[in-house]
Amino acid sequence: MLKPLGERIVIKVIEDTEQTSGGIFIPESAKEKPQKGEVVAVGQGEVDDKGERKPMDVKVGDIVLYAKYAGTDVKLDDVSYKILSIKDALAIVE
Repeated sequence: MLKPLGERIVIKVIEDTEQTSGGIFIPESAKEKPQKGEVVAVGQGEVDDKGERKPMDVKVGDIVLYAKYAGTDVKLDDVSYKILSIKDALAIVE
């Protein structure tokens, strides 16, 4: 498994469905890059000027939206992951 360093998180990319609600199948060439994922690992956080670690805003299991071109793509055991800075996580989906 991946263990992120500092203020980084590892997310498992959540692919959009290949079919619309009306039953139309979407070809690979027409799909947009996914921008949603489940947090699977969280780094220790950023160190502030006093040498103390700031708590991370997300935890393992959270579903987050992230910036479109953010992070580094990694594929392990046919599962797509993305390593990104916590600054690139835009929102938690509740």
